[in-house]
Amino acid sequence: MAEGTNLPVIPGSRADDLHGLEYIDEHDLCLFMAGNQFMVMEELLAAFRSQNPGIKRIVYETLPPGLELKQILTGGAVFRNRRLDLQPDVYASVNIGSMQKLAQAGHIDPGGHRLYLHNRLAIMVPEGNPAGIRTVNDLGKDNVRISQPDPDNEDIAFHIIDMYREAGGPELAEKIMETKRAEGTTIFTRVHHRETPLRIAKKTVDAGPVWATEVAFARSRGLACRQVDPGPGLDQRDRINYYVCRLKKAPHPDAARRFIDFILSDTAGEIYRRYGFLPHR
Repeated sequence: MAEGTNLPVIPGSRADDLHGLEYIDEHDLCLFMAGNQFMVMEELLAAFRSQNPGIKRIVYETLPPGLELKQILTGGAVFRNRRLDLQPDVYASVNIGSMQKLAQAGHIDPGGHRLYLHNRLAIMVPEGNPAGIRTVNDLGKDNVRISQPDPDNEDIAFHIIDMYREAGGPELAEKIMETKRAEGTTIFTRVHHRETPLRIAKKTVDAGPVWATEVAFARSRGLACRQVDPGPGLDQRDRINYYVCRLKKAPHPDAARRFIDFILSDTAGEIYRRYGFLPHR
């Protein structure tokens, strides 16, 4: 995509994933973080600021990394009819392909990313699990309504599709992603970590594949939901890697280096661990 054209649109309801916009014209650091870390960011940044008191005004997004990648490649985004010309210092993703695309476009050096975190998949269902979801294959049933991340914007979708293929072959993946979507029982999300819990709460869906950390957070906030565990053979725990990089054109290169050093530190690792993530060591 050419810079400045075809700007991606951030859903107008997603102000809760845009932070520090009051500093948009004058900030010390800009972070595009893989959105499913949203519950960690307040504590993480408090610890970072305590170690780096000169870095106070931080702008950060917790949108799906695919949507954030589009912002980098096009040079901006549109939010509520307003153009956001944010240029991140740091970008994080759960898809190595995103890092390769940045390298191909000249935004980072080849191999200029670091692995720092792991997670695993789970299936979120309403309290009581009224649809009786027990396995990944149950999501292929005609009457089961699924809240499904859209692969166009959400990198988690690629891990979920791998889970479907491993559980029921390409037939299960095609049925969920194509057939059931055409029938209206697979409903795509644009920002799954916000939309799927809301759909579960409203009982407009029967299940939604999410990160295990998101089920734990939702339950800690009182959402009436439960987790169906796909099992260690299907939950992708050995393949879900979080990568972080500093952009070549980072407006605040020193602050970016400091943040990446911090996110790789034991202090950050302990914070992530408290929220159910698995720091890379």
